[in-house]
Amino acid sequence: MRGRASGRLVPFAFVVTILTSSFLLFLVQPLIARMALPRLGGAPAVWNSAMLVYQGLLLGGYGYAHLLRRLSPRTQAGVHLALLVAAMAWLPIGLASFTLPADAEPALWVPWLLVASIGPLFLAVSAQAPLLQRWFSLSTHGRDPYALYAASNIGSFVGLLAYPLLVEPFLSVGDQRLLWSGGYGVLVLLVGLCALQLPRGGGESAGRHVSPKPALGLCARWILLALVPSGLMLATTTFLTTDIVAVPLLWVLPLGVYLLSFTVAFRDSPLIKELSGKLMPVLLLMFGATLIAGNHNLAYLNALIGLLLLLAVSVACHARLYALRPAPDRLTGFYLAMAFGGMLGGVFAGLLAPLLFDWTYEYPLLILAAAALVPQQPLIGPLVDLWRGRHQRSFLLAFSLAVLLLVLWGLRPGPWGTLQEQTAFALIAALGLAAVGSRRPYLIALAAGLFLFGGYSAIDTTLRGNRTRSYFGVYTVGDAQDARRLAHGTTLHGIQLKGAGALHPTTYYQPGSGVGAALEAAPLLFGDQARIGVVGLGTGTLACYARPGQDWRFFEIDPTVVRIARDSGWFSFLRGCTPDAPVIIGDARLRLAQSVPASLDLLVLDAFSSDAVPMHLLTREAFAGYGRVVARNGILLVHISNRFLVLAPIVAASASASGWQGLRMVHSPSALEREEEGAISDWIALSRNPEMLAALRGRNPEWRPLPVPADRTGWSDDYASLVRAMRMFNREEESD
Repeated sequence: MRGRASGRLVPFAFVVTILTSSFLLFLVQPLIARMALPRLGGAPAVWNSAMLVYQGLLLGGYGYAHLLRRLSPRTQAGVHLALLVAAMAWLPIGLASFTLPADAEPALWVPWLLVASIGPLFLAVSAQAPLLQRWFSLSTHGRDPYALYAASNIGSFVGLLAYPLLVEPFLSVGDQRLLWSGGYGVLVLLVGLCALQLPRGGGESAGRHVSPKPALGLCARWILLALVPSGLMLATTTFLTTDIVAVPLLWVLPLGVYLLSFTVAFRDSPLIKELSGKLMPVLLLMFGATLIAGNHNLAYLNALIGLLLLLAVSVACHARLYALRPAPDRLTGFYLAMAFGGMLGGVFAGLLAPLLFDWTYEYPLLILAAAALVPQQPLIGPLVDLWRGRHQRSFLLAFSLAVLLLVLWGLRPGPWGTLQEQTAFALIAALGLAAVGSRRPYLIALAAGLFLFGGYSAIDTTLRGNRTRSYFGVYTVGDAQDARRLAHGTTLHGIQLKGAGALHPTTYYQPGSGVGAALEAAPLLFGDQARIGVVGLGTGTLACYARPGQDWRFFEIDPTVVRIARDSGWFSFLRGCTPDAPVIIGDARLRLAQSVPASLDLLVLDAFSSDAVPMHLLTREAFAGYGRVVARNGILLVHISNRFLVLAPIVAASASASGWQGLRMVHSPSALEREEEGAISDWIALSRNPEMLAALRGRNPEWRPLPVPADRTGWSDDYASLVRAMRMFNREEESD
């Protein structure tokens, strides 16, 4: 009875341990990012370097686990427990205390800071998944350990959701550090419990069957099968948040789908194999091109389709990985290859694609790669002989010609217009469905569908040179007869009229808006030599409020936006109104901290007109920094127009801690203003001098007092939560 009970406890101990380690691993990344944001800023070089550090440490952890297999089981346990205990010197978890130089190069300093802060802890925890699976196999006399990897991804998924939904909304960063550190201590005890189950004896191979070393070709397949879903997960995140809809926290969903796919795929299931071979090709063919074509009127449906495609590809690739898994004694090498493939996918989609492409071309490329990698099962059995018989070349040539003719017909302008294109796509899809199970004709049909239904228009925009890309997203310039528009994905960033009204402020910045009213009042409030700063350049629209004698400067985090607004020739606000105004590139909070105290009379914060909010610019510490650079009787204007977040109470509470008082203006444009491309805007004016706010309100009665909520706290560097700011949790009326 005792032996039977002990046998039942062994799997339970390993499952709990691997769940705990995966949970902690997916808590540490957002926690460190949250702590680093105020200190490092949100520049892309920072987060690209951080991503490489995380992936490098994960690969290092898997490599360390692979090297340990040369030792005896008990020696492995001793070495690993020693590493876990030694890493406790880095508790409580947090950033290293050294100060980065003002001119620090992120590519050099960020990796050093992160490795010095969490390197040993991350390395030790990341090694748990392969190491514990190997120990489980040894402790249970050869039982299949791969199901534990599915369990580890459940832990990762729970950790992923727990941070934004439970940890961040209810715990300060200090409490989060203690929670993680306590969890790490529990993990060490659990690993020790698992180590007690290991058999005594020599090396792992002593007295045991040693499976053949995997061939290089098989290792390459492992890497490719891990690369595609990893890259597609990042590509889906980029695609959804730039071309579909920029919902806050949307990035959680693709990563969650990716993690859950391991849980679904890492098991023996004929049903999963059949669905992967039949359903995935159909989904790619029917919906891949539809998603790329995009329909902003169906943004949420497109987002759902994107997640469905990611799930289908990830399950298919990971199921194939599971089918090609080695014997348990080669397990650590298998996971090392998977980690390497995952890192390559991340590097391709996260680092190289923004440099190589001006649009999210990595998305259709990875869709095609998935179709090429995963085995297919024919939907129509008799047609298989058509593709594999002695006339297969002739059939393939005829198939390719038919597809080509349909593409040309679909692209050709005709009386049917869009219906003609849709009909051509439907016929290509039908041919592709008939080809499922035969890779080459299927890939031809899939590539044709992607090109016809979305790919052609993307390539056409690229060739016309109206689009550019950076690590912050895709920027597209739309050139119409009466106006030129700049869109950041689906978010409008500025409009310039053509003709006589070219230098007339538009959209959120029209004269009737809050910022327009304040900037037009600047000569009266601060004199003819007012000092004005603007955070967030966009197309440079606000420059045309400048008056002779004023001192203007702009702060912009993305150099690509500077090139669009000033150097490309697309927009002329800066050249026509403030040709000599400096544009300071970098994270605004860090750059303002380097500015001379009281060097601005009016500061405009326009980093919030998109739906992605830089939280570190709205904390109590941030407003204290603005108070240092804005003169005592100066004004701070904050743009809070947002489709998904309620920002007014947060700004009011955070700013009041530094002595700011506020007014708010929600401006709806008149019919004439709408003709001049005016848009609804929401602005807050803050000052530590009540007379300035009274003067503003005296000139424009649309300004209303901004109440400070008694029952809500603002954000700080130690506490902030996007979830609590989302409109779905804030049903009360916002405006007076």
